Amino acid sequence: MSKDQTKDLLKFLKPFPDQAEIVLWLREFVWDLYPKANELIYDNYNALAFGWSPTDKVGHTFCSIAIGRTSKNIHFGFYWGSELSDPEKLLIGEGNQYRYTLVISKKDFPQAYIKKLVKEAYTNSLAKVKDPKQIKEGLTIVKSISPVKRTKKVPAKKKSAKKKLKK
Repeated sequence: MSKDQTKDLLKFLKPFPDQAEIVLWLREFVWDLYPKANELIYDNYNALAFGWSPTDKVGHTFCSIAIGRTSKNIHFGFYWGSELSDPEKLLIGEGNQYRYTLVISKKDFPQAYIKKLVKEAYTNSLAKVKDPKQIKEGLTIVKSISPVKRTKKVPAKKKSAKKKLKK
């Protein structure tokens, strides 16, 4: 079963020794809820991210965990979070799609509330699957590995003098 396939993930977690315990605990939290889902892993330039999907498509991802390469912040997120009810307004994000909560510690993680959101997100995700043949069960799939990883924050670009004059 996928929950036991940790070799690649543990390798990708090496740069995050202080976050690994919480991240692996969150991973177990999701696997216990949805053991037939697929885990999609992205070891990218800006973050290590992995999420769960009923297929092998990122667009069907219902929840995810991400660790920023420079901030080391842990996000427990929802790919289609803007579609979730979130009655307690705990999710962060103002874009068209992704919403997340920052995870600082196990004891502060609102498990019961997040379980409800994960259930809603899973239902939404299944509704997005147009072809039932796409559904796969219990796989761990490394989707991408960036050869270059961000190591420090890049300062925001300042507006050029030309742009300032136009305003």
